[in-house]
Amino acid sequence: MNNYNHILLAVDLSPTSQQVAIKAQHLAALNQAKLSIIHVVEIIPMIDINYETVSPFTSELNQILISNAEKNLSFFVSELKLTPEEQLLEQGDPRDEIIRVAKENQVDLIVIGSHGRHGLSLLLGSTANAILHHAVCDVLAVRLIEE
Repeated sequence: MNNYNHILLAVDLSPTSQQVAIKAQHLAALNQAKLSIIHVVEIIPMIDINYETVSPFTSELNQILISNAEKNLSFFVSELKLTPEEQLLEQGDPRDEIIRVAKENQVDLIVIGSHGRHGLSLLLGSTANAILHHAVCDVLAVRLIEE
């Protein structure tokens, strides 16, 4: 088995993200690998009544979401004692963006949390499941324990 050279930690910045980060940091240290962190902000699309333009309210709301995500990601990264070059904030569908960034940055392991939901949540799919099945590199899904 080859060592990992570049590990991408995908976080949603929820309280359980720390559990995933600890695993990713351990793997990065074990493999002497570069560790990057990604958080994806899901932009809220809202079209006006004429279906022609984006509502100004939605644009403002999206800017607030992005601004809050930047602050929260920076705080999360500083808590982990990582450098700012190792954090990525993207916008869009988390599944697509994590996979795209992993390909573009030649990541060989994506580490992501998984809630292991059942029922309707399982039928609808999850970010971790989509990444597991579409990534071109290894994926480690860390089972999250709700505290």
